[in-house]
Amino acid sequence: MSEHSSESTTLDESHPAAEEVQSDSEEGAMAQESPKNSAAEIPVTSNGQLEDSHEHSFNRDLKRSLPVGLGLSETKITSHGFDSTKEGVIEAGPFPGGRAQQKSGPVVLADEVKNPAMEKLELVRKWSLNTYKCTRQIISEKLGRGSRTVDLELEAQIDILRDNKKKYENILRLAQTLSTQLFQMVHTQRQLGDAFADLSLKSLELHEEFGYNADTQKLLAKNGETLLGAINFFIASVNTLVNKTIEDTLLTVKQYESARIEYDAYRTDLEELNLGPRDANTLPKIEQSQQLFQVHKEKYDKMRNDVSIKLKFLEENKVKVLHNQLVLFHNAIAAYFAGNQKQLEQTLKQFHIKLKTPGADAPSWLEEQ
Repeated sequence: MSEHSSESTTLDESHPAAEEVQSDSEEGAMAQESPKNSAAEIPVTSNGQLEDSHEHSFNRDLKRSLPVGLGLSETKITSHGFDSTKEGVIEAGPFPGGRAQQKSGPVVLADEVKNPAMEKLELVRKWSLNTYKCTRQIISEKLGRGSRTVDLELEAQIDILRDNKKKYENILRLAQTLSTQLFQMVHTQRQLGDAFADLSLKSLELHEEFGYNADTQKLLAKNGETLLGAINFFIASVNTLVNKTIEDTLLTVKQYESARIEYDAYRTDLEELNLGPRDANTLPKIEQSQQLFQVHKEKYDKMRNDVSIKLKFLEENKVKVLHNQLVLFHNAIAAYFAGNQKQLEQTLKQFHIKLKTPGADAPSWLEEQ
């Protein structure tokens, strides 16, 4: 074996590492005394690589020394030359061509999974801060401690609108009561006319008298149905004006008032910061407060402009609608109580009002729309 070792460690003297290899070969000869050290039996060629026959022998010895359950399919043996920092390194892992094992361990969440949760937390934080500021502003205004931004002209128009809405709602309730009572009266007149007509046929001595009353009650019922159609049309138009048009404008007014509270809250916050000291800690807060104040100021100005425009269009629409409906109501009532049937029918034709089918107890829901 020593002869083989000396033969395998012979190198060309021109190699720069000849002296180092010579010392390595002497240490290898000393390691031959240990019968269990199989690394001393690895021959090296002149280029620093393992010989094939001895490499297979070393793999067999290594396989016998590995623990039971760890096959060669799960390991790979790497042998490096002299210019490498590692010698005879055994790397555990999947052998090329073998079956890769699934790694286990804690799962790291990607940024995409964390972003939605962080965004929600940020939204909740901003909402809580905004709610706190607005609540503090409302309480301070009610206690008379905080200042409040007021547009006198716009506030006056809003107060008039709310007052008019209450008055229009009262007119609407009274008109609905009149319609219900008139419907009951028309229904009673129609039944009374039928009763007179029946007695006119069965009472020969009072045939003419019952007949006259029957015709009168039927005519009154017919005129009452015509008036009822005009009143119901008046009610539908006023209801649309009050509960849709005016209500939509008041909804914009509520949004304007909310924007005004936010504007005053952030304005007060900025004023308090400006009254305090200015240093490296407070300057970023003042700058951020100034930016938030500007954002809410723009929102407040926009909502104020929207309210002004809606109030203007509402006033024009209200005048137009109420003018037509008041003329209709007046002409219909006057013609009915004057007994002018032709004038009453002409009034309905002028406003393109269709009467309900004779004999029906109440208008259908489609006619009431």
